[in-house]
Parts: sequence; structure tokens; C-alpha cells
Amino acid sequence: MTSPAPPPRLETPRLLLREWRETDFAPHAAMCADPEVMRHLGGTIDPAESWRRMAQHAGHWALRGYGKWAVERRDTGEWIGRVGLWNPPDWPGVEVGWTLVREAWGQGYATEAAKASIRWAWVNLGCECLVSLIEPGNTASFRVAERLGMQRLPETSTAGMELVVYALERPRG
Repeated sequence: MTSPAPPPRLETPRLLLREWRETDFAPHAAMCADPEVMRHLGGTIDPAESWRRMAQHAGHWALRGYGKWAVERRDTGEWIGRVGLWNPPDWPGVEVGWTLVREAWGQGYATEAAKASIRWAWVNLGCECLVSLIEPGNTASFRVAERLGMQRLPETSTAGMELVVYALERPRG
């Protein structure tokens, strides 16, 4: 049996989107314990659950051939979050998602990393549409989705949850 290929690395002017590493656990657990970061993601989680979620993101790459990348700043090497693609069973489509440490908010990192993820998806996945599922009160994520060119869809629930759905069609031509 062959091992799946590791996630490709994507570089933007300020960020590196890369594979998950065991050393990402401490900053990931700290992010997942921050009530402000997790306010729209179901609430804080303990370190054991943080580990499981980190393993889910790494495993998604093995099972689907795409997923969320660990994101670090290129200038410092600091881990600042996770951004990328997500599509578990019964999901409404390939989702572009982002979660960053609070210190990285408001600097355009989510938009920059999500744009790189979207470009990668168009080239490598062949999907016609990407979505973002956002909790109704998460206005900061609404703004990111809108900066990405996504359009808000009329329905506000999906996958059994109350979520606002944004969609982005593959560019034509």
C-alpha cells in the first residue's frame, strides 16, 4: 500500500500553507481554547479534542486528497491557524474555511490564505462551486467571504445546522 502524497505547500506574499506537524499541537490547542476564536465554532475545546481535530484535518488530506492547511507567517515561521478546504460526508459541497489565532485577525491573512486555497481548488479539484458555511453572527467571516467574491445564498441552514451559506462559482473563460 502506498502512502498518500503530502499536502502541497502554497506560498503567498506573507504566508506559507503547509502540511500539519506534531509541533502544531500546542498553538492549535491554545487557539481552540480561546473563547473569542471559538465563539462562532461551537465553543472552546480541551486539548484532547484539539488533537483529534488537528488529526481530522491531516486525515482529510489522506482521504480526500485536499483539506485545510496549517498556516504560518513566512517572516517569522509563527503558526497562525488553519485555512483550506473541507468536505466531510453529507456536506453541501467543498467548503473554503478559515480559523486564525486572535493575534492574526484584521491583517488580511484569512483572505490571503483563502484566495490561495481557492486558486488551488480550481486548478486541482475541478469543482464548479465552492462554499463557505458561516454562523449567522460571524460578521468578520461574512466580510472575508465577500472579499473573496462569494455571494450569500438565500438559505440560512445546511447540514442540520443554522449557518449562512456563501458560494463562489468557478470563473469561466
